[in-house]
Amino acid sequence: MKFSLLVMAAPYSTQSHLSALKFAKACIESNHQIYRVFFYNDGVLGASELQNPPQDEINIHDEWQLLAKENNIDLVTCIAAALKRGILNKEEAKRYQKEQHNTDAPFELSGLGQLLDAQIHSDQMVTFA
Repeated sequence: MKFSLLVMAAPYSTQSHLSALKFAKACIESNHQIYRVFFYNDGVLGASELQNPPQDEINIHDEWQLLAKENNIDLVTCIAAALKRGILNKEEAKRYQKEQHNTDAPFELSGLGQLLDAQIHSDQMVTFA
């Protein structure tokens, strides 16, 4: 079965990111496929490379990045929600004349069309709010 995930809450405010990560890993271990993870609203904060949780806590950004690279998972961050919250890749930083950026591959900034595409091409869309 092919799943896509919608993550909508901030990484350390709720369990949504951790639950989504565990769900994705369980799907992969059960030979299911994760088509895409779409980050929306405060969920986009998980794309920031600047997260530095205490050493005894999971670095959610690094966990998503590792999972995506090992399993070729598409991580898409809603561009409007990301820009509003200061999440910029190199191209958007240049476009908005900012000196810094704080996200990079495998996180991609894109529009809600990618969420619709995930719904069309997946058997199930699971929301973590």
